[in-house]
Amino acid sequence: MRSKIKRLAVGAIAAAIMVSTSAMSGTPESKDPIILTIHDWTGQYITTHIMGRVLEEMGYNVKYQQADYIAQFAGLESGDLHVAMEMWETTGKQAMEESLKTGKTIDLGETGMLAIEEWWYPLYMKEKCPGLPDWKALNKCAKVFSTAETHPKGRYLGGPVTWAGFDDERAEALGLDFEVVHAGTDAALFAEVKSAYERKAPILAWIYTPHWAPIKFKGEWVNFPRYTDDCYNKPEWGMNKKMAYDCGKPRGWIKKVGWKAGNDKWPCAYQAVRNFKIDNQSMGEMIGKVDLEGNKVDGVVDDWLKTNKGTWKKWTQCS
Repeated sequence: MRSKIKRLAVGAIAAAIMVSTSAMSGTPESKDPIILTIHDWTGQYITTHIMGRVLEEMGYNVKYQQADYIAQFAGLESGDLHVAMEMWETTGKQAMEESLKTGKTIDLGETGMLAIEEWWYPLYMKEKCPGLPDWKALNKCAKVFSTAETHPKGRYLGGPVTWAGFDDERAEALGLDFEVVHAGTDAALFAEVKSAYERKAPILAWIYTPHWAPIKFKGEWVNFPRYTDDCYNKPEWGMNKKMAYDCGKPRGWIKKVGWKAGNDKWPCAYQAVRNFKIDNQSMGEMIGKVDLEGNKVDGVVDDWLKTNKGTWKKWTQCS
């Protein structure tokens, strides 16, 4: 009996070794495609294609699928989608936590990038609104930030509505005399910011990092009341006792998330996704090469992979 148990144990260990090394040897655990989600901002295209190219180097079949940033969780839970490379604590924390509670998705760890997404203004606007960055100064300067369409209210240029972020709710809860106008796309948002900055025109907009904008433009984020979970979940928290979202957005991690069953189906691939790490500066520079210099995402990804082979090769090591 003991010898039989020993043989079984040895066989199990051998099988585990075969699984852990199969992707490294170019024979992945399954030939089924790993579907990576694509969203509507340049940085996410870049991180996702870097990861996709690395997985292909490991021998995996990779496909990309356009998906809504928040609504994608239905596909990740069902297995129709497999990996999302960027969930931002700033805007996606609640949706991700709710999905993880179902037991059908899995947290694949942080990307190494640290997220800020908040109302932002160029430094030259402090001359016209000297109370900034305190959020309480905004109502005193609402007309300074107004446009023909919003006058006498100020105008805040938010991101596409699919990004969530609760900016409409924040403006109402804090009693801001501003109209939230959502940009149609990431490109449209930053084209307008760039144009205003070059003309030194008034602009108050959603700016995030990692991105080229905080590297290229001198500006500041508005200081709202500090975020806590209670601010979003308990209306009685904060200055407005009847409404939630009377605070700024959370700041922190950008994580990867995946279909939980995929962890068993492609264990080495999922380990590589967990190993993925990149910093804000590197990502901001790559986004700038696409958005400002007109380079193609594929070319920027190619250059990064060639220059950083020692980095991404380590991601492919399965244990």
